[in-house]
Amino acid sequence: MLRSRLLFLYVLLFAAAFPLTAQDDTGDVISVDSSVVILNARITDSAGRHVSGINRSEFSIFENGVQQEVEFFQAEETPFAAVILIDTSGSMGSNVTLARSAAINFLGGLRGSDSAAIYNFDSKVNLVQDFSNSRDVTGRLFDLRSDGMTALNDAIFKAAELLGERPETRRAIVVLSDGADTQSGRSASRALKAAMAVNAVVYTVDMAPLNSRGKQQNRAVLKNFAERSGGTFVDTPGGSRMRETFGDIVEELGVQYTLGYTPKNEKKDGKWRDLELRVSRPGLTIRTRKGYVAEK
Repeated sequence: MLRSRLLFLYVLLFAAAFPLTAQDDTGDVISVDSSVVILNARITDSAGRHVSGINRSEFSIFENGVQQEVEFFQAEETPFAAVILIDTSGSMGSNVTLARSAAINFLGGLRGSDSAAIYNFDSKVNLVQDFSNSRDVTGRLFDLRSDGMTALNDAIFKAAELLGERPETRRAIVVLSDGADTQSGRSASRALKAAMAVNAVVYTVDMAPLNSRGKQQNRAVLKNFAERSGGTFVDTPGGSRMRETFGDIVEELGVQYTLGYTPKNEKKDGKWRDLELRVSRPGLTIRTRKGYVAEK
């Protein structure tokens, strides 16, 4: 066990000092450790409550049906890094104010070891506040206004790029948007692939009004980002529910289980690989990423 942990730590340190890269046919480059797969898992009981005290020996990981060796295991209190993405496109309207309040509420739940950054996106992706564990917010957050097109996919890709440079093993992208991408140079699948390459869980919050045009299609896009990466999708929350949602996300990130393994299949063939995480205890619900792409 000690040898496996030391090996994994070495891999992380090596990757931080000499980051590997993955590049697609658009020329995009994402830093990624290609030798270790990380799963951040939320384990709950029938009442939806977090289940603590699960031991490493109770977990099993399967890749395309083949059981893997769990080489790394962390439980409970582990620092996380998050990027909050606020949609400020013209379609958001007054919901920008609600999204701003949600971001402030998220920062309010940070522990001293956690770190979060805030970006807004419309026609471009812009830095609002850099990574910090501070609960205070910059004045730029209050200057955000609704205008322009929607570069949702580019924003998620940018967040993945930023998180790929972070030392934390728990990484999250929190998206507040109406889901209508009208500007990005990257596809939704490319953005999701980038997020999963750096082991980031995506949480999406649908900010579109109930009767908005194209809501069902846009809702499906946001749900796909969340479900494929192991995150959650929140459908059109009101003010009080928004505060509860962000409190839940911060709490969840703090008490997840983090597991890592080196794939037995060493091929870098660019193909999708299904992941399944099992726990030997009955009656539990497991939420984690659905798979990953073995970068060439």
